[in-house]
Amino acid sequence: MKDLKEIASYVLEALKKAGADDAQCTVAHGKAKELNIDGGEISLMRTVIDNSISMKAIKDGKKGNASINQFDEASIDAAARECIEAADAAVVDDAVCIADFTRNAEFDVGSKSGDMDLFFDRITEFLDTVRADYPKVILEQVFSEYSETDTAVMNTNGVYHRLREAGYTLSTMFSSHEGEKATSFNGYEAQFGDLSRPLIDLGMQRALFDQSQKELDASPIGEKFTGKILVAPTYLGELIDTALYKFAGSTELINGTAAWKDKLGQKVADEKLTVSIIPLDERICGGERITDDGYVSENFDMIENGVLKDFGLSEYAARKTGNKRAPSTSSCMAVAPGDKTLDEIIKGIDRALLVCRFSGGEPAVNGDFSGVAKNSFLIENGEIKHAVTETMISGNLEKMLNNVVAISKDTVEDGASVLPYVLFDGITVS
Repeated sequence: MKDLKEIASYVLEALKKAGADDAQCTVAHGKAKELNIDGGEISLMRTVIDNSISMKAIKDGKKGNASINQFDEASIDAAARECIEAADAAVVDDAVCIADFTRNAEFDVGSKSGDMDLFFDRITEFLDTVRADYPKVILEQVFSEYSETDTAVMNTNGVYHRLREAGYTLSTMFSSHEGEKATSFNGYEAQFGDLSRPLIDLGMQRALFDQSQKELDASPIGEKFTGKILVAPTYLGELIDTALYKFAGSTELINGTAAWKDKLGQKVADEKLTVSIIPLDERICGGERITDDGYVSENFDMIENGVLKDFGLSEYAARKTGNKRAPSTSSCMAVAPGDKTLDEIIKGIDRALLVCRFSGGEPAVNGDFSGVAKNSFLIENGEIKHAVTETMISGNLEKMLNNVVAISKDTVEDGASVLPYVLFDGITVS
């Protein structure tokens, strides 16, 4: 196989010959070694090879895209022609572009010496530990993988970036069973760079198995109340990401419906809340080194002490709205920890719901939401009492972000995020 830089150069030349004014491509070669478990038993071991090329061409102010999974010249030439045909069929858009040249960079992330024998031992150890420590938990499916990926990004503005990365992933789906009783399914995923510790200790996996067993004895919440919910890291990232998308997302800003469209540099949340995008942080496995647009990634704050610092826009959305491009297109999120331990926060609660997962539709434009709190627990008089049967919660996301009671010192790292527990007020629980 030719070097990816040579292939990328050929792709750009093919796009230019086909009629592109400007062109950009991403060429990637990946190898993944998978080890899967079904019903608690190892069911599959395999190695997967993946080649991919994504092309973007701009012709007469119109954009076309094409993707293929072959590296031979005939396939590239055919895809280049399809890319230009797509551009010819598109509408003129002054915001379409390729990355400007700023600087070129090469990155090596993670260990390229995946130890599959030790990985197998760690998986076996994980299965044995679940059976011994959580006998009511059934591992419906476990997907584990060690992957190595080599990626080249190149365009006709002189941009050339190279990223070589490697790492492990463990994804579990599980439920608990006792006699006729059974819980709903739950799942968890963690990314990690080495095998130095037991996989059971990654992120919140132990806590989730423990909670799953306790959910076998779930009971109703009782009397409806409007008050506090303690949001676990397993739901916090989704909650904040939904709020950012709804109030400051690219589509909403382009459409003019984003509630925060005129609030850059202004307070939009409680001053205790700082939300950062941290693809380069050492606690993140892999992360992002090259943005989707073709720029070198950087860490940045979206909300700092409650103030909106950045919209998190792609270059296209930035051009459409007249705002600046975000330093990263990553979803690797960190919420700054608070000054109380989780135990101290719980001890100060009279009545609240610990929410570990949420199932609901998309919030309204103004942020109103409602849905089912799953894998959740009642907190009363400073103690976690019992798991609750599926319980409705409703409120308003914008008001919620401005009604932060406490943030824990404790944080959970899953290789893709660093998140604490956050106590919010003003939520209806029924």
